[in-house]
Amino acid sequence: MDLRIEKTEKAIKNAFMELRSKKPLEKISVRELCALACINKSTFYSHYEDIYRLSDALETETILSMLRGISLTHEDSMKNPDIFTRELCLAFMSHSAIINTLFSGKERSRMADKLERELKKAIFRLYPAYEADPEKNILLSYCIQGGYHAYLNNQTLSPELLTETISNMVKLLQPMWR
Repeated sequence: MDLRIEKTEKAIKNAFMELRSKKPLEKISVRELCALACINKSTFYSHYEDIYRLSDALETETILSMLRGISLTHEDSMKNPDIFTRELCLAFMSHSAIINTLFSGKERSRMADKLERELKKAIFRLYPAYEADPEKNILLSYCIQGGYHAYLNNQTLSPELLTETISNMVKLLQPMWR
């Protein structure tokens, strides 16, 4: 990628995150973002269709970054869902600042939905039979959505306690994975 394009992308994303940390997504205007990023509106529109597309791109980037930290590359990941869940919790914690900014307010539940969609894609590549199995689909949804919301609503607890508790709960569901 051209260095100028890279610098512009970085300026746009940094300005967006700064604004997003202070206000809801729907209150951010392209004009104020451009002023903060020191770019023209036409430059912004050459990169993104609108503020919502920018937010969506950053959300997807964050989720894919989280997934890189989760062991889905080998078949043992679903044989040990508690380990998978622990890694998922650690991914939440290592991305907490950006998650709490990007997915605040009305966007709060979007994180779990996008995460579930991307995780299921990765899991179904490893375990194609899971995709057609309603029980496995429900179990995955429960673990992903439940894990995320348990993390989100209990961030004031110690990371060890939170991770251990969620992991132990998933361990109880382990017989269903077989």
